[in-house]
Amino acid sequence: MFGVEPLSVYINDPSEKACACVIWMHGLGADAQDMAGLAEQLPLTLAVRHVFIDAPIRPVTINNRMPMRAWYDILGVALTDREDNAGIKASEEIINKVIINQIQDGFKDKQIFLAGFSQGGAMALHTGLNYSATLGGVIALSAYIPLASSCKIALSKDTPMFLASGIYDQIVLPLWTKKSVEMLQVNGFENISKHEYPMEHNICADEIKDLAHWLNMQVSLVKKSYGEI
Repeated sequence: MFGVEPLSVYINDPSEKACACVIWMHGLGADAQDMAGLAEQLPLTLAVRHVFIDAPIRPVTINNRMPMRAWYDILGVALTDREDNAGIKASEEIINKVIINQIQDGFKDKQIFLAGFSQGGAMALHTGLNYSATLGGVIALSAYIPLASSCKIALSKDTPMFLASGIYDQIVLPLWTKKSVEMLQVNGFENISKHEYPMEHNICADEIKDLAHWLNMQVSLVKKSYGEI
C-alpha cells in the first residue's frame, strides 16, 4: 500500500569530492535504476553526486489501478487528468526531505539540481518552483508543470532550467512542454535551455549530449562560486 514502504534513496558518489548534487526522479512505472542508467551515459567533466529516488508504489487509475511506482495518480490522458493534488504534494515532501539530507551532507542550495523524466520531470519542476531559494538548476525531460494554475512560485528567477521534449511524443504532448516554458517565461525565468528532438516519449543520444553540455557548464559555474563539499 502507498505510504507503507520506506523511502528508497540510492547515492552514487564520485571518486573525487563532489562540487554538485543531482537528484533524479524516474517516470511512471519505472524505478531509480532507470535514471541511474541515464546518469551513467552523461560525459560529465566535474565531480557530481547523483541521488536516485524510488517513487512510492500506488495504484494508477489510467493503468487499470495496477500498483506501480508513481509520483502521483493519473486518471486519464488529458492534462487535467494529471492534477492529483494530494499525490503531487506528498511526493514533493519526499523530494524535499532528500534535498534537506543533501544540505545536511554539506551541499549548498545552489549546488543542488533537480532532474527527472516524464512524471519525474514534472515533480522536478513542481518541487523546484515551490522551493524558496536558488537551486543549481532544474532538468525536466519530456515533462510539464503539474498544478500550474495554482502554482505559487517561490524559486529564484535566476535558477537555470533545461527542458527537453520529443516532437512525436503522444504521452506528454509537446504542447504541454511548450506551455510550461511559456509559463516560466511569463513569470520571469529567462535562463531556460529548451530543446526538441525527433523522437517519441523517450530519451535520445543528442538529448544526452546537450544535457551533458548544459550540466557541465552549470556545475562549472557552481564550482567557481562554492567549490567542493
